[in-house]
Amino acid sequence: MATPGTGTAAGQPVDRVLTLPNALSALRLVLVPVFFWLVLSHRDGWALVVLFVSGFTDYFDGVLARRFNQVSRLGQLLDPAADRLYILATLVGLAWRGIVPWWLLALIVVRDVLLSLTIPLLARYGYGPLPVHFLGKAATFNLLYAFPLLLLAQIGGPLAETALVVGWAFAWWGTGLYWWAGWLYLRQVREVVGAARAEQTAP
Repeated sequence: MATPGTGTAAGQPVDRVLTLPNALSALRLVLVPVFFWLVLSHRDGWALVVLFVSGFTDYFDGVLARRFNQVSRLGQLLDPAADRLYILATLVGLAWRGIVPWWLLALIVVRDVLLSLTIPLLARYGYGPLPVHFLGKAATFNLLYAFPLLLLAQIGGPLAETALVVGWAFAWWGTGLYWWAGWLYLRQVREVVGAARAEQTAP
């Protein structure tokens, strides 16, 4: 039997807010504007350091959450939010500097806006955001590697050309998977909402 405040079983989300994993996730969010300013200021080396710290805390908070059964609903919201904000901040910064085209930024933003419109629809039928498909996680993984590599290419040095090629490869794969996962998510929303409507109208 579960102890109040610790969840129902290992790995099950709890309602606690003040946990070390959540604090690390909050730190990642706080560092987003710092990172964005560094990118716009052409301080690419320091920007990569912030990304490294963010990536390490992202991995470490997940380990801590599972190890000490502190997986929380807040953490499940903060982690993907931080990932998307870092992707957005990097994209805006690189587009502003002319390193990536603005239409690539638009592709990412339009997809996220489109999916955000499903939130009130799901809430109307008593659902929160649906679980992220594994393709969505793969897309985020690709994008989180793509843009730091493109940033690394701007620093120069012997790895610059390789970083540029690999970075763009990750960017194209990530963008394609991002939209594919978005399409699958919209189909899932349609199925969930359709089932909920059928249940409401059933005699």
